[in-house]
Amino acid sequence: MTSLHKLFLLALAGGSFVAPVQADWQFKSRPDLSPPKLNITIPASSSVSPGYLFVAPFSGYPEGTRHGPLQAAPYIFTSTGELVWSGFTYFSIWATNFQAARYKGKPILFSFEGSHNAAYGHGHGHTTFLNQNYETIKELRAGNHRLTDKHEFHIINEETALIQIYHPVPWDLKDYGGSGEQQWIVDARFQEIDIESGKVLFEWSSLDHVDPEEAYLPLNPGQAGSGYNSSDAWDYFHINSVDKDAEGSYLISARDANAIYKINGTTGAIIWRLGGKHSNFTLGPDVEFSFQHHARYLSRSSSGTRETISLYDNSAHGTENGHGHEVHLYPFSRGKIVEVDTESWTATLVQAFHPPDNLLSKSQGSTQILPNGNALVNWGSSGAVTEFLPNGTAIFHAYLDSGALGVGVENYRAFRYNWTGIPNEEPAIVALKSRKGSKVFVSWNGDTETEKWAFYGSGREGVGKLRFLGEKRGTGFETEFVVEEEVENVKAEALGRHGKVLRSTGVVKAEVEVLQFKGKSENNLKACGKTVGWLARVWWFLRKQEL
Repeated sequence: MTSLHKLFLLALAGGSFVAPVQADWQFKSRPDLSPPKLNITIPASSSVSPGYLFVAPFSGYPEGTRHGPLQAAPYIFTSTGELVWSGFTYFSIWATNFQAARYKGKPILFSFEGSHNAAYGHGHGHTTFLNQNYETIKELRAGNHRLTDKHEFHIINEETALIQIYHPVPWDLKDYGGSGEQQWIVDARFQEIDIESGKVLFEWSSLDHVDPEEAYLPLNPGQAGSGYNSSDAWDYFHINSVDKDAEGSYLISARDANAIYKINGTTGAIIWRLGGKHSNFTLGPDVEFSFQHHARYLSRSSSGTRETISLYDNSAHGTENGHGHEVHLYPFSRGKIVEVDTESWTATLVQAFHPPDNLLSKSQGSTQILPNGNALVNWGSSGAVTEFLPNGTAIFHAYLDSGALGVGVENYRAFRYNWTGIPNEEPAIVALKSRKGSKVFVSWNGDTETEKWAFYGSGREGVGKLRFLGEKRGTGFETEFVVEEEVENVKAEALGRHGKVLRSTGVVKAEVEVLQFKGKSENNLKACGKTVGWLARVWWFLRKQEL
């Protein structure tokens, strides 16, 4: 072996060259989890409402393009961006409309899960309930041989649920510009069902009450469907939210009619229309909205003549997969609170919530009015969420993935809730040892009650000789504990209030730590590239010498 060969091998073996680890290894104890990293551009102020963020971000690009979350799923985060719970694999296929609620007096989580048709903005599947231990306790589907759509699942009085349904039917569309081959339309429906039995208590059909001439989107491939078959039916109405008030009347948002309808809860007759082609109200300044989402009752005057509602005003329309022409009717989207008066038949803007960065979302979105009066606005296809004071001041803003401000990230709805999670699985633990000592990493996916961790370990004397190593207050999803002595076996205990042991991990053996490249990845890769290039040139020179 020549001296140059030896030099080359030394360069390969030298401690100064380490191949970079490119995996997104966020948590040592849970290397299988790769949740979104919130890009917080307005840090949460002290006025932010208590509770956690509930989101279910997904990629707005086809799978495999490396845009958007690596693991699309429901998630719970703190206002500082710390992960509380990853719902990856808890719901199958594709999940959205993730919320916390109460059922039979107990806190639950629920989410839609099923298929997702991004070209038409629909999903078909069912809704799954989890308890506080993150165990599946119920699956609920629409009744009367209908398919549950992704847009709505709303629990009323802890007993019933409102479900939206996408139901294509044959229809004569010649009066609406259709040819003899265009004969399919979507009969937008919703049901109220008894959660316990699944019995349908009420079902409403748009075609029974709303003429398709109220549509704003014509028969048009790439927009609302062209009517050539049941999968391409013209979605003239497009219900995306349903609510119910104490008097039993329903409130529905019809996105493709640009209108909100109040429905008689007994006959199904339309009580009034807000917006659209036949609004019953004169709209005051800035009330006008279009392609809206998430209409909700807020309050009603004692006389019953004034009602306040919230909504998310997209002011834009476009398909989620980017196909078809986009419609923009205002420079940006807004969350809104509107009062309607059925004596004067006027609608007045109470408050509008303007987005940071002038975000305009072509699809999706929500406005949640929180118990303290704050508003949490989710910017739908723009992949961001903002909390506002009642006066419209933004006090928290985050994009729902790292990178260029949410590019490729979408999120149907976002909510803030108080939540207590007690996982039924053991906490995860790993111990890593290196020349510098040992570190222990512990996490418990979904846990909200652990205040600190107690650590126990032993050396070569064996598992039966575990001794107390120390305690550390919980630091986010994963807590790191540095061990000052050499350990071979380690376990940890989750401690709640007053030092109560909530759960113990199993005993694990310490593993040799795999070191990652430190510093900025881009610079590391450049340095790596230069080193590899130099080594390649040396190798080529040696090969020429041999030849």
